[in-house]
Amino acid sequence: MPRSTKRICIHAMGIALFVALTMCLQVPVFENYYLCLGYAVMAVYCYSFGAAAGALVGSMGVVLYCLLTSGLRGMPGWALGNLVIGLILGATFQKTKHWKGILFWAANGLAVVTATAAGVLAVKSAVEFILYGQPFFFRVVKNGYAFTADVIVLLIGLAVCVKLDPKLVKWTEEAA
Repeated sequence: MPRSTKRICIHAMGIALFVALTMCLQVPVFENYYLCLGYAVMAVYCYSFGAAAGALVGSMGVVLYCLLTSGLRGMPGWALGNLVIGLILGATFQKTKHWKGILFWAANGLAVVTATAAGVLAVKSAVEFILYGQPFFFRVVKNGYAFTADVIVLLIGLAVCVKLDPKLVKWTEEAA
């Protein structure tokens, strides 16, 4: 299988997993917010395949999820926010992948919080302010629930990444 075909298939699997976990496993936490387990998939793609793959899986996963469930409502802000989160986390995870101990966890934990704040509190809130005319501060407060839930899942996803990455590397090398 040509390298580009393999890459497309791997990314398509990530998008499909993002959508499936987001749709099928909804753990409620606040009001009408839930832990979006698709973010664990996004974390794995950021960690194992890089920033572009993580951003693609996160943003296209949201687009497909929204088209299947609610149409365009909320999708532009969420998709752009995930693009930002994926780019930041993918770059950070790749740079810190071989760090050890507390430095690894502190740097990546900070990256998860920072990237999610940028993507959800800043970008998603700004898009909703521009598109829907809702007050920016109101959107930031409402998106605070999503921010908290997403940080939790991304941190859990990071722990999964550490265990899963050697197997993914081996699997992708064997498939080549």
